[in-house]
Amino acid sequence: MATPTDLRSLRVGARVEETLLVLDVTVRTTNSGDPYTVLNLGNSLGQLQTAPFWLDQQEMVTGVQRGHIVQAIGEVTTFRDQPQLSVNSLRLLPSDAVDPTTLLPSVGPVDRYWATIDGWRNEIAGPRLKGVLNLFYEDADFRRRYEQCPAAVRGHHSALGGLLMHTTEVAAIARAIARVRGANSDLLLAGVLLHDIGKLESYRWDGIFEYTDAGRLVGHVVLGALMLERRLNEEPEPPCTTAERHTLLHLILSHHGQLEFGSPVRPMTLEAEALHWADNASAKTASLAEALQEAKNFPEGATVSTPQWTLDRRRVYRDTCDWGVSSGGEEPQPEPPGDQINA
Repeated sequence: MATPTDLRSLRVGARVEETLLVLDVTVRTTNSGDPYTVLNLGNSLGQLQTAPFWLDQQEMVTGVQRGHIVQAIGEVTTFRDQPQLSVNSLRLLPSDAVDPTTLLPSVGPVDRYWATIDGWRNEIAGPRLKGVLNLFYEDADFRRRYEQCPAAVRGHHSALGGLLMHTTEVAAIARAIARVRGANSDLLLAGVLLHDIGKLESYRWDGIFEYTDAGRLVGHVVLGALMLERRLNEEPEPPCTTAERHTLLHLILSHHGQLEFGSPVRPMTLEAEALHWADNASAKTASLAEALQEAKNFPEGATVSTPQWTLDRRRVYRDTCDWGVSSGGEEPQPEPPGDQINA
């Protein structure tokens, strides 16, 4: 398969001839009642919405559904300062022609994340706490699924391996908070490693990022608590006491911080509070960094973006100051997201 085109960097007038994944299919009607269809197409390096397929073009998109793979030919145009792909030709490819996971965004090799997480996990002093984590993190099937799972269907760390990358970031932030605030760093790390395990049952990533029925009906917060409870009950002699079990369950169930955000209970311990804010910091800073990198968010070179749904409709500012660095030496380049994990 050819190297994918970075859809985020395409300029107006660029010709596109690309194998793409259909991420969304939206059907609307004009004021006169005529139907039109818009596709959201993507590959491992970004996504691009198509120009509308009008009534006389509906045959081109007949049968095209979310998760299908297509060969698209066209050129990049704009509508209301937003790039779009004006498609001249669209061909639906056989389901076995391309592995759909190669078209999904990915964080790349995950070995460094595992090395960091496992190194921190091995430092845990309490044998019972370490024993609970080992029920998951010493299980080969769990590790295989965890390193593939995205951290979100859309939004922050929405990529293959995104959950492991997000977990590493949350752990780094949480460890710093623990040092400053005197929290139990081992317990807080355990909370980090358990807080999102429910996403393995809440999401699917076999051809497109999507919620499972359990994910929609129950949600990953509660699913994670149920997974921990179920796994402990499978042990003839669970590695932790009943009180310790409840403490770990509380970390999972409270990590979204508010009932309206999906947590059945609000944080009641120092470690639960620290976990909530570390989780939120990783998610929000990742969303902001991604918004800054998307050229389409800054029409005509603007320094202030369009409203971002991943940031509660806030706008972001693209800072152009160099603080005198360019006149006195080479300006330092920002690290790629996720590289700062040694905390």
